[in-house]
Amino acid sequence: MSETGLDIAELLKQARAQMYEGRFEAALGSASSVLQNEAENIDALYMKAVCERYLGQNETALASLDQLKNLSPDFGRAYQEEGHIFKAMGDAESAMAAYRRACICNPVLQASWKAQADILESWGRPDAAAEMRGQEQRIAAMPKPLVAVSHLLHEGKLIKAENACRHFLQTNPHHVEAMRLLADIGARLGILEDADFLLESAIEFEPDNIQVRIDYIQILRKRQKFAEALQQSEMLYRRDPENPVFQSLFAIESMQTGDYEQALDLFEKVLQKLPDDPVTLTSRGHALKTFGRHEEAVLSYQGAVKSDPGYGDAYYGLANLKTYRFSDEELSLMEVQEKGNQLSYQNRIHICFALGKAYEDRKDYDTSFEHYQRGNELKRTQSRYDADQMTAELNSQTTACTPALFEKQSGKGCDAPDPIFILGLPRAGSTLLEQILASHSQIDGTLELPNILSLAHRLRRQKQASNDSLYPDNLHELDADKLRAMGQEFIDSTQIHRQDAPYFIDKMPNNFRHIGLIKLILPNAKIIDARREPMACCFSGFKQLFAEGQEFTYGLHEIGRYYSDYVQLMDHWDAVLPGAVLRVQHEDVLDDLDGQVRRMLDYLGLPFEQACIDFHQTERAVRTASSEQVRQPITKASVDLWRHYETHLQPLKDALGRNILEPQE
Repeated sequence: MSETGLDIAELLKQARAQMYEGRFEAALGSASSVLQNEAENIDALYMKAVCERYLGQNETALASLDQLKNLSPDFGRAYQEEGHIFKAMGDAESAMAAYRRACICNPVLQASWKAQADILESWGRPDAAAEMRGQEQRIAAMPKPLVAVSHLLHEGKLIKAENACRHFLQTNPHHVEAMRLLADIGARLGILEDADFLLESAIEFEPDNIQVRIDYIQILRKRQKFAEALQQSEMLYRRDPENPVFQSLFAIESMQTGDYEQALDLFEKVLQKLPDDPVTLTSRGHALKTFGRHEEAVLSYQGAVKSDPGYGDAYYGLANLKTYRFSDEELSLMEVQEKGNQLSYQNRIHICFALGKAYEDRKDYDTSFEHYQRGNELKRTQSRYDADQMTAELNSQTTACTPALFEKQSGKGCDAPDPIFILGLPRAGSTLLEQILASHSQIDGTLELPNILSLAHRLRRQKQASNDSLYPDNLHELDADKLRAMGQEFIDSTQIHRQDAPYFIDKMPNNFRHIGLIKLILPNAKIIDARREPMACCFSGFKQLFAEGQEFTYGLHEIGRYYSDYVQLMDHWDAVLPGAVLRVQHEDVLDDLDGQVRRMLDYLGLPFEQACIDFHQTERAVRTASSEQVRQPITKASVDLWRHYETHLQPLKDALGRNILEPQE
């Protein structure tokens, strides 16, 4: 209870009612009472800023909005409110930028589309204004309950959005826009199978709904159902081969299935129509990098920066080449962008990580750390990662996957010997091991396949009456037919990523959580644990911005704790599955490449081939952050890089505990 005797929910309801009645002084008082009890209450901060604007307190309102944006960077109504203030102050340029940002964060802010149209008309740009009016009218035509769902969705109130959307669908079961919204909610909650089903159903109802099909392609990609995503994107492309949106989608899906030549050809077609489009230039840069065309990738990223100096993904594309060095001019440009107030939240994250790399290359390690830290803090604000939940999840593997389980299920599963799993932590040297082994004539390299995680997720969705997951306890109950079918499903569903070699690599690092499942469904699979010195591994992960996933890396304490949990679980696998996992220490590979190559090939039962030693000469697509590094001979340049940052790393040392005191085997 607050000092007024009302609880927070009642105070917020009271403030909202007072605002609607135009009693802004009273509403400000109610919102302030909430903030005295919950200083970071998003709704109260928003109402406080609105009241301050109506009371003519523009500077105070802007300060409230800055606080709100720091707490909730994608809160669209904060930018809309900022736009209203700038417009009232006569600053149309700043107002336009704020309204534009508002619509990026929340596309159903009707007032922001209208305000942009008004400003554009005052600038004598009727065509652009008409486009904004079209968006305004689209929202006006939406059912009001779905507009409310969209607001909840884009403000991160996903459970409320889900409940409201499901309620609407109960009386409108075939409403395609509602199905699309519910699929979006499901995707944000990580429930990708449900989102997939919803969008597939929506397409059956409205096969010509382009937005639904685009959403469906994106969900298929997230599920790494690349063949289906390619088929859907090609369908759109064949429908209108000159449409740059369809060309771009088809290019991206072609990349995912390894057809880089087709992807690059399609990107060129887009750039013929939109020669300075920073998104396409950056996507082309990613494709060229993966394909090993370094210099062309650099030029494409640089072209994106020239087109849009605030496009952070292009800067980070350059930084993520690892071998690129930013010029003084590029560094200054990034600094100006980062210190300004025009960047979107995602662009700011990308630029912070790029600045960290730029100052690292200049050996200005303190400034470098400041930027890495800032990027991680921004990223962590968006994250839902829960270290306690992760520890509990890994401990459940230890509890369920006992010697009795493997004795009971012995002799079952699919007997295919094809898969080689390289797992561990990201940035532990797994890409190097993959490049070495994929240089062997009998082994195909693929990518970080999601298939084991998907099978585990399917088992996890089996719930008890208490709503707790039955996985991994339900591994005890799977019969021989089910284990064999799951193993065969893995073999069949990964076929699209393979060439003609009898063996292939899956280097999804997170598979270490599911070694029990792997050995039950694929008892002849080989498993390599890529291990790296803990401080070096964890700090390398901390300064890496991942495309998605790996949420545990965005904090020194979080990544140190995760490493400790990983070591503990791997010790368990060694105990219950003796000899099943080959541990390969990254530092040993650097010290004795020949010896470690022969050791791995002996474990795999394959003859030695010199190509594995000459791995840097192997031409193949490499899709991870280390793609440029593994195209060069062995180097120890980054082994002790973390020591330059050591004064900042005490939280990491504390989280690692004994793991930094005991040498890894």
